[in-house]
Amino acid sequence: MIHFPAQRRGPLSALSLRLAAALGLVFAVVAAVYLDRDGYRDVNEDGLTLLDCFYYAVVSLSTTGYGDITPAAPSARLVNVLFVTPARVLFLIILVGTTLEVLTEQYRTGRRLSRWRRTVKDHVIICGYGTKGRSAVNALMENGLDRSRIVVVERSSAALRQATSAGLVAIEGSATRSSVLNEAHVRHAKAVIIATDSDDASVLVALTVRQLTAGQVRIIAAAREAENAPLLKQSGAHHVIVSSATAGRLLGLSTSAPPLIDVVEDLLTPGQGMALAMRSAARDEVGRSPRELDSLVIALVRRGKVVSLADRAGAVIETGDMLVHVRDDRPQSAATV
Repeated sequence: MIHFPAQRRGPLSALSLRLAAALGLVFAVVAAVYLDRDGYRDVNEDGLTLLDCFYYAVVSLSTTGYGDITPAAPSARLVNVLFVTPARVLFLIILVGTTLEVLTEQYRTGRRLSRWRRTVKDHVIICGYGTKGRSAVNALMENGLDRSRIVVVERSSAALRQATSAGLVAIEGSATRSSVLNEAHVRHAKAVIIATDSDDASVLVALTVRQLTAGQVRIIAAAREAENAPLLKQSGAHHVIVSSATAGRLLGLSTSAPPLIDVVEDLLTPGQGMALAMRSAARDEVGRSPRELDSLVIALVRRGKVVSLADRAGAVIETGDMLVHVRDDRPQSAATV
């Protein structure tokens, strides 16, 4: 099942407001009739009780009109002309409007679904919307990827609600199933990020994605244990990030070289100061040394491989190179101070 980004006000709240308005009209008519109950005639001629007033209000507003209770006095008829009849019209508008809103919402959802299926392409699929999945989504949007090009695949209903509340399209189901990945149009995706809670599930997801896409879609997976990284690569993952090993190394650096932790946190935290970025080499930069550029270049990406500046191959920028550099990620106001 495909879940689209949540609207500002859900249909349940809209229906609740309409129901409250309808009940308010009923109580208002009951109060008006009860205050002037002596002006109404009942077929039993025993006067109107509070229950009779509720009965008359409901029958009148729903346009049923059995005629067993009728306004007889001029004041009661005036109240019917000036108040009960407009309330009846408003009551019908609320009922019809609620029905039309439900039908319109169903039609709008169907249109959004068909339009999304026609246009979704070159998107990024996030398998798992836990801590790692949410961080991956944030990083993608910080690098300029529109949220409409991110699709979340998740089984948890709570995580699905979080994804749709964040403005993302979410597909309910397990990413290990081919039918669910086909719903996400995995064959037309740009990349698949596997951020599941267990390594065995990640391996199965990688195998399924590779089988469906024939290895044409880039797969990035997170592994809890380093020993599972080779298995994930054999399963089709192009890149594997070992979370436990990375965390352990940072813990070790925090003891031997504490300032390095601050630098890493600065690079990974958006809007703090420094951030890693990548761009294509400009025409006037080809043939020059990366160390001569105004921006701080730390590596080159040449034909899909990272080239260190310490290597002889990284001494000169070539045509088609991508430059990995550190940019100023502070807000514009803070950067100009």
